[in-house]
Amino acid sequence: MEIKMKTALITGINGQDGSYLADLLLTKDYKIYGMERRTSRKNRVNTGHLEDKITFINGDLADQNSLLRTIKESDPDEIYNLGAMSFVGESWNTPETTGNIDGLGVLRMLEAIREYGKPIKFYQASTSEMFGRVTETPQIETTRFYPRSPYGVSKLYGHWITKNYRESYDIFTCNGILFNHESERRGKEFVTRKITDGVAKIHLGLADHIALGNLDAKRDWGYAPDYVEAMWLMLQHDIPDDYIIATGKSYSIKRFLTKAFSCVGIPDWERYVVQDPRFLRPAEVDVLIGDCSKATRVLGWKPRVSFDEMVSRMVVSDIKLLSGEK
Repeated sequence: MEIKMKTALITGINGQDGSYLADLLLTKDYKIYGMERRTSRKNRVNTGHLEDKITFINGDLADQNSLLRTIKESDPDEIYNLGAMSFVGESWNTPETTGNIDGLGVLRMLEAIREYGKPIKFYQASTSEMFGRVTETPQIETTRFYPRSPYGVSKLYGHWITKNYRESYDIFTCNGILFNHESERRGKEFVTRKITDGVAKIHLGLADHIALGNLDAKRDWGYAPDYVEAMWLMLQHDIPDDYIIATGKSYSIKRFLTKAFSCVGIPDWERYVVQDPRFLRPAEVDVLIGDCSKATRVLGWKPRVSFDEMVSRMVVSDIKLLSGEK
């Protein structure tokens, strides 16, 4: 009996997670459609190596008709909704756009799935930012949400509408509540990549400081390639559910700086870092730390790459990029 090749549609294909997920699914013999917005210039820094391996398809989370057309054209078995306005700090400047994409965009995709009528498994990229001002530590799947940014609020709508469509229409939907996960492909607007890029520039004599905001915020940081495997595992399970994906360890920005600068032999990072009020959030999230026991028990998932190893890989990669090395 011939086994049918699975087809996946990935929104946010050109982002960190989308590109790593495509890499993973290719090893599992998927046919992949990567959704991107129609623009005059394509940002395929993370997906240039995939251009002859997957099919890029135009679609927009702000346009219901384009999503239905995208689903009809790709006819997917699985949809991974990773497309979003994902930079938390910017969400205060663009709250309406953030809500339209990160909240209503999820509803539009679910409605397109419902209208299409064929069974499709759906993964929604939820976020630890929904916990915000935490009410218990560590956070588990049943911890009360208290988002502290337009991004977190918008993602919370996407999270609940995903659960609602599972319960209302019996659609196979899963929310992955992913805590912070970084890598060499993270955008430079994110604090982790901003640090490793800055450290590489200082090491090479291309800069003399890094400007940052709150240095005391603590996050549960994991390695992105580990986390996209969890997304895939959720859609392979027989029963749709929601899962926290985290390491169970939390580190401050200061600890991240210490490790990053140690990679280039600099023990006193304080003289290279400037705190800039422009990078402070109007409402801060102080500490996030997740408990992934459920994902480990049900899916068999657990993180592999440690915090120190992740930071080292990012610094080494940025030094190579700035040096013009392959």
